[in-house]
Amino acid sequence: MEPPAGVSSVSAPPRSEPRTLAPPERRTAEVTRVERLGAYQLIAARDTEGPADPQPGQFYMLSTAERWGGGADERPYLPRAFSFARIQSGELSFLLEAIGPGTARLAELAPGEGLDLVGPLGVGWRPPPEGRRPLLVGGGIGTAPLVCLQDELGPAVPALLGFRSAAHAEAAALFAAEPAVATDDGSRGRQALVTDLLREQLDRDPEAAVFACGPPAMLEAVRALCAELAVPAQLALESGMACGFGACFGCVVATIDGYVRLCLDGPVLDADRLESAL
Repeated sequence: MEPPAGVSSVSAPPRSEPRTLAPPERRTAEVTRVERLGAYQLIAARDTEGPADPQPGQFYMLSTAERWGGGADERPYLPRAFSFARIQSGELSFLLEAIGPGTARLAELAPGEGLDLVGPLGVGWRPPPEGRRPLLVGGGIGTAPLVCLQDELGPAVPALLGFRSAAHAEAAALFAAEPAVATDDGSRGRQALVTDLLREQLDRDPEAAVFACGPPAMLEAVRALCAELAVPAQLALESGMACGFGACFGCVVATIDGYVRLCLDGPVLDADRLESAL
């Protein structure tokens, strides 16, 4: 398959990074819980046939076992990519907001119904450099992969979270320890951008290593700030994905080493490999 117009090649990832070379089979997990978290929903499903140890930062391609692609206009058609928020005893949980035909259909799932998934896919978070203390920075739905990362690193790892409103900030309850919260409208926590909290935290702790996920504009601000202060950062990037395993070239991003596919070489990339996170 030819890369998109203007993309001459896709570079190989560093040898130390794992990558998914071929798609595993699609399987169906039974939905066990559906919880409302303010503006979001948390959907949990028991993935009895899948790997028990997905790595924080990896993702799954999700669709529903019934009524997917069966509407009058056949939407939704393609599966949707979601980082998992938590895994406990084979039960995977995903955070979602119903904003389009795919997420709206997923939001209609009820306990006992089937959630079709492929995964885990991609490259997740890597350990922080020696001597650096991890610092989690999330925005909106991008807080999800930081939940499982904090589960792995420990509840003492601080988290800075930014949301649009108090309703969206309900997702902060997923974290083991009380995170610092900023909202656009000041309805919860400080009225500020999460990058305002980040600059203040890095002034106090210049030996931090940042792990960030959120919308592109937020990640670009995190990338630029960490570059300015010479702080190492890993960014979990968002991109439209049609397949999740490298066939469609729909999720290419530019790095200093050339173009890479986020579904194979990401979604987590070192910030200093990026010219821009937008």
